[in-house]
Amino acid sequence: MKRTVRAVVVTALAATGVFGTTALAGPASAATRGVVEAQYNGVCGKGFEVVDFYDLDKLGTMYLTWNEKTGEACAVTVRSKPGARLYMHAKLYQMDHNEISDGDSGAFTTYAGPVTIPARGECIAWRGQIADQYLVQSYNCD
Repeated sequence: MKRTVRAVVVTALAATGVFGTTALAGPASAATRGVVEAQYNGVCGKGFEVVDFYDLDKLGTMYLTWNEKTGEACAVTVRSKPGARLYMHAKLYQMDHNEISDGDSGAFTTYAGPVTIPARGECIAWRGQIADQYLVQSYNCD
């Protein structure tokens, strides 16, 4: 399987993660990554490092994190301005085994997730949504 190599730039936080044996990262040049609307809140836990992120308009940011020790991926969708409850969603699944997935959705004030799956060497998809703004991305895929 071909591995994706990227370098993550998060405002005031440069993090490098490893998926399988390949370093991953995300350039800040994509249109959806111009400005981090919401900082990663650390809810995936100890050992998880940000490996990718996308802004959801100006509503917030969806993050993908990786724990090299456990081989797990974690996703969380964070609002830029917590407030009244809005529909939010965070989801992860293995592309080749979509029954291996985790998701969290509902009306939240601050964030959706964290959701985790085993992902070492796997092609995964992750989804983030706040109100009507959503994005689905694949990671570590051919």
